[in-house]
Order: sequence, then C-alpha cells, then structure tokens
Amino acid sequence: MKHDHALKIADLTVSYRRIPALHHIGFEVSCGQCVGLLGPNGAGKTTLLKTLAGLLGRETGTIHFHGREVRGATPDIAYLPQRGQIDWDFPTTVRGLVEMGRYLRLGWWKKYRATDDAAVDAAITAMSLEPLQDRQISALSGGQQQRAFLARALAQEAHVLLLDEPFAGLDKPNQDTLRATFRTLRQAGKLLLVSHHDLATVPLIFDRVVLLNGEMIAAGPTAQVFTEENIQRAYTTRVFAGVDHGHAV
Repeated sequence: MKHDHALKIADLTVSYRRIPALHHIGFEVSCGQCVGLLGPNGAGKTTLLKTLAGLLGRETGTIHFHGREVRGATPDIAYLPQRGQIDWDFPTTVRGLVEMGRYLRLGWWKKYRATDDAAVDAAITAMSLEPLQDRQISALSGGQQQRAFLARALAQEAHVLLLDEPFAGLDKPNQDTLRATFRTLRQAGKLLLVSHHDLATVPLIFDRVVLLNGEMIAAGPTAQVFTEENIQRAYTTRVFAGVDHGHAV
C-alpha cells in the first residue's frame, strides 16, 4: 500500500527561557510507518512531540503535513502523553475519554451527531475496549489505559499519532499487545512517532528511527540508522546545554 502523507520537519529550533532544547532539527517520515524517537533523558524527545502537537511554540523552522504547513493544534495529529502525567482520577469513563477525540475534529461549537457516535464506536471496537467502555478510567490497567488513549486518537481520525514513552511501566504481556496494536495501526496507514528508551526492543517495534540529542544525530530505516556508532553519538555527545521539560498536559 502506498502512503503519500508525509510529515516534514525542517530547521526546527525550540527553546525554554532562551536555552535551546532542540536545535535545527529536520527529518521526514510518512504514514504507514512506525518511527522510534530515541535519545537520552533531556535529549528533547518530549519537547519535539509537544511541538509537533502544537502545545509548544518554536523559534525557527517549519512543520508540514500532507503538503500543508502545521501551526498549532490540528485534528490530523494526536498527542498521547506519558501515563504518569495524566490525571487518572478525572471523572470520566472510557467512552467519555474516547468521545473527547471528536471535539478537536468538530470544534466545541458543533453539535455531536450520529456520525460522531459511530466514529467512537469504531474506535472502541478497534482497540477491543467494548467490555470496558463504561468503566472509569481510574480502574484501568496500564495496557488498557494506553488502548483507551489510542482509541481517542482513532476517534479523532488523526493520521499522525505522537506517543510519549507508551511502553513505560507495562508488563511484558501488555507490551506485546501494544506492539501488535502498533503493527495494526501502521498497516492501516497511520504514522506513529514514538519516544522510547528501551534500546533492546527497538528493532522489534520500529521500521524507522530518529536519533537526537538536542540536535539531529541520524534518521532513517532502522536497519541502516540504528547502529552502534549512531547510538554512541546520541547517548554520549551533547553539543549544547539544552533542557527537556517532560511535563505533559
């Protein structure tokens, strides 16, 4: 299947209080790919995801998706923050969480319609959450929480899914389930850009990788780019003193 929806980042610089967290980053990825975003703590992974999601501003650079420049939030891009940064005590059910995915697509001023209900139903089914849809999100396991947020992104009809450390804290069965879910989403033509810290599992999950440490180290197919040399460069070299604020909202 040919996937011609490309996400292109060029000359992207993001700073906190004039201290660069990302410095002139550039790469291109496409729908139908599962891309690992790799680098040490403080490398700028969360900063990059939040910038692509429109949650942070940028000093320089452009972001294009499907030939159009992206400025701010867009329904085409969904951001899934780290589980530890989410208020799981927020009083909503799984279905209520998934329904939130329709709001960015509709806008708050439009009436919720039968077609929106159908999109939510389809997303819940795709993530195998039908038995859990009336359960409070606080009662979910870690793996179920990830699937609920993926369902929200599917209900949004996003093409690009930005996931911040989705495997963190999951046991092996839930990690295996999430990997299988990623394969299904990739085959459906989604682009997954996933920050990840477990280098041993990178070849099992990602067909492409982006290595960064404040600046761009390398990007491309996993078999070509995920090399000992590039890993050493990403994890031992720091060109400037940037920071990476990982507090997602």
